[in-house]
Amino acid sequence: MNPNYKYNQRGVSATKDEVHQAIKKLDKGLYPNAFCKILPDLVAFDDDYCNIMHADTAGTKTSLAYLYWRETGDLSVWEGIAQDALVMNLDDMACVGCVDNIILSSTIGRNKNLISGAVIETLIQATTDFLDLMRDFDIHITLAGGETADVGDIVRTVDVGYTTFARMNRKDLIVNNIQAGDIVVGFSSFGQATYEKSYNGGMGSNGLTSARHDVFTKQYAQKYPESFDPNTPESVVYVGSKQVTDTMRINDTVIPIGKLVLSPTRTYLPVLKRVLAHFRHAIHGIIHCSGGGQTKVAKFIEGVEVIKDNFFPITPLFDLIQQEAKTDWREMYQVFNMGHRLEIYVPEQYADEIIDIARSFQVEAQIIGHVRASAKSAVQLETPYGIFRYD
Repeated sequence: MNPNYKYNQRGVSATKDEVHQAIKKLDKGLYPNAFCKILPDLVAFDDDYCNIMHADTAGTKTSLAYLYWRETGDLSVWEGIAQDALVMNLDDMACVGCVDNIILSSTIGRNKNLISGAVIETLIQATTDFLDLMRDFDIHITLAGGETADVGDIVRTVDVGYTTFARMNRKDLIVNNIQAGDIVVGFSSFGQATYEKSYNGGMGSNGLTSARHDVFTKQYAQKYPESFDPNTPESVVYVGSKQVTDTMRINDTVIPIGKLVLSPTRTYLPVLKRVLAHFRHAIHGIIHCSGGGQTKVAKFIEGVEVIKDNFFPITPLFDLIQQEAKTDWREMYQVFNMGHRLEIYVPEQYADEIIDIARSFQVEAQIIGHVRASAKSAVQLETPYGIFRYD
């Protein structure tokens, strides 16, 4: 079956064309090419400052966490869900240079008949634990409260989202101005950073609908019909061969496959805080390879093409997903981060020091590509499985 057809049947999209069509007429803020929308300072009305507000959720990753929790009773997977939703906000804001003094609010909607108070307590505690951890790296995030609602009529299991806000000086902004001659430093999404508790498979929070249904077995459709949209054709619901408790051995550690796919979205805030302290002036762009995977940068370039020709080796997680789904590799690179989820675009003379900073946190980093002038903007991926061009 054509992967695009499966994605459409499941009600998801790698490109989110309909969403982009719906918002195309909205004001893009002070700096249209910034990774996040930048607003005028509506707090003190100071033209030297700006406001940044961002909202995001953990997406359908909560459905897999629900499966794993119901199968094992392990509440710890909900800690990762809190981090997923947090990082999808915070790391996007970091891409415009905002890595401190952030206000946070949560919005959690649950089906009370299925999601216990212990799950809600775990989510809230994990949020405060994450903020405490970031404070150890001199990153200050304040929880302003939020809303936890019982909305079983409209939420099948649970939806976990956050909204973030910051005020910062405009001179400190990173506004994407990716230039010919830049090199691309990629930061791994897998491994175990100094601030992580265990091995991270690198999943992030994108492509979970595909991964969940393509990797895991049909038995979950019967056991947990609340974990998927009943309007989805049965032929594309849980069509894989794995149970969430099946295991893989990675680096001499045995990891349940469910937990591997549920690996919390890695934050790069500690790394970026230090990188920006030294190289903010030299950076031409920061891209969080979330929705759109390795093609995300295409939305932020003009008059150049980005050539990525030195990827990290395919990780066990993404190899597993491809084997189970039989998804075309071109589509894999468009849906998943494939091993690195953060990119910095910078003149080559700064690359080695930036890479050394990342490695000091045990986050692997390397030059994964370069930028060259082009009459037509494009992203070209030169992978072990073929050369893929996205115009």
